[in-house]
Amino acid sequence: MQDNNAVLASKLEYLSLNPLEKVLYRIKHFFLGIPKAFAKFFRAIPSKARKEARATQGVFHNIYEAGRYGDVFTRLSFLLMGFGLFFRHQIIRGALYLAYEVFFVVFMALIGGPALAGMPSLGQLGSITYRVVDPVTGLDLESIVNYDDSFTILLYSVITLVLILLFVVLWYTQLKDSLRLQRENVIGRRAKDSDTLKNVFDKSYHRTLLSIPMVGLVCFTIIPIIVMILVAFTNYNQNHLTPGRLFDWVGMYNFENLFASGASTGNTIFLQVFGQVLLWTLIWAFFATFSNYFLGMIVAMIINLKGIKLKKVWRTVLITTIAVPQFISLLLISRMFADNGFINTLLMDLGWIDAPVRWLSDAVIAKVMIIVINTWVGIPYTMLISTGLLMNIPDDLYESARIDGASPARMYFKITLPYMLFVTTPYLISQFVGNINNFNVIYLLSGGSPAFYFEGTAIPIQVSSTGVGRTDLLITWLYKMTVTSPEKDYGTGSVIGILIFVVVAFFSLIFYNRSGSVKNEEEFQ
Repeated sequence: MQDNNAVLASKLEYLSLNPLEKVLYRIKHFFLGIPKAFAKFFRAIPSKARKEARATQGVFHNIYEAGRYGDVFTRLSFLLMGFGLFFRHQIIRGALYLAYEVFFVVFMALIGGPALAGMPSLGQLGSITYRVVDPVTGLDLESIVNYDDSFTILLYSVITLVLILLFVVLWYTQLKDSLRLQRENVIGRRAKDSDTLKNVFDKSYHRTLLSIPMVGLVCFTIIPIIVMILVAFTNYNQNHLTPGRLFDWVGMYNFENLFASGASTGNTIFLQVFGQVLLWTLIWAFFATFSNYFLGMIVAMIINLKGIKLKKVWRTVLITTIAVPQFISLLLISRMFADNGFINTLLMDLGWIDAPVRWLSDAVIAKVMIIVINTWVGIPYTMLISTGLLMNIPDDLYESARIDGASPARMYFKITLPYMLFVTTPYLISQFVGNINNFNVIYLLSGGSPAFYFEGTAIPIQVSSTGVGRTDLLITWLYKMTVTSPEKDYGTGSVIGILIFVVVAFFSLIFYNRSGSVKNEEEFQ
């Protein structure tokens, strides 16, 4: 009863607020609800663990039954995958299972086994340089022979572990199916290959369609993420480039090097730089997302007004700007706003300024300019999306609001904005995540400049050598650290990559799961 009264009081409090206060109220309770969501997640862990334990128990029970009650074909399936299916009229499935087993055995013998054996040490011998005498010219020549490659060992080890996991899943699946078909044969029910094809293109068609994206997800997302995480625990850098030079496991050294702030480590400034880059990354992602979103929506609403003429012309002009590659636009703008660029030259010729304005070389001005320029570049995309959605809002809602005396601002906050937020929340989340990793705008406009300075002294060599600047995002800092930096510190770069992944995953999962699009799916249907 007390809970119901609290809920009722909360609703009455919300209804008494003005539109702006309601927005702030929703934002406040959204973030207050995050700790509760975490608490709910951790409270559910024991029940989920018990559920998974029961599922695991069921797996071992099925394996036990196949070994005890299976006939000769089912028992042979323990060694030869698909054997029980092959002799129970499931020739295609049995042949596919057997083909994978043959591939797996050959792969393990030639590649997987040696890679796993070399994973603890990541190789024993890198390269050896031999000096030989050319019999024709008599000159001394160098011959380099490469042996172990640490990165190849690491990559093949991860791929091998994925294939082993897949082998275990397929082995259990075919064993379970063989036992099921054996029991169905007892009651006179026999399967055919046509049943397999029908199942693939009918009953399990959704799995068939998802199989190709899942293969791509594993190959191009999951495996690279695992490799990146493992590289974070190595000393992979310019001094240990492969092939030729081996790198080794260094444990938590890269994490300590990035986060240690004690005087004994000498990395206090490094940690400050990381904190400022992370803060700017989040600020940039917020403004780059919501400035484009709301301004693009306003532009779409203005074009959709009944009194506006040449609607198609305005939309065509904005769409045409999308046709110009962003790469060209950003490079042109960076040249225009350079210290000696066209804009400063024009302003000085007009006598409006005495010295060049540091549009992209002053930390504060550059950050503001980057957000403004990104808004100018991104508004057409949001305008297109908003135009289509605004046309789907029923006119009856607006007519009823006008009859009730609602102002345009009230109609916007009560009808337009709630509908747009409900439909476009997944889009907003993807845009926010994309802006966290928005490499083009930052790198092409400012290149991350200006550089960091503390108390009149340039930052230490371990940071300054990467070229990190005050407008760099985590993603551009990672690029400089691993590509343009002379040190090519892939280990520390992988740590930053892990942090980017954690930040992106946090915002994606929290905001998406707590959005109205997920929690109130039926609301606008």
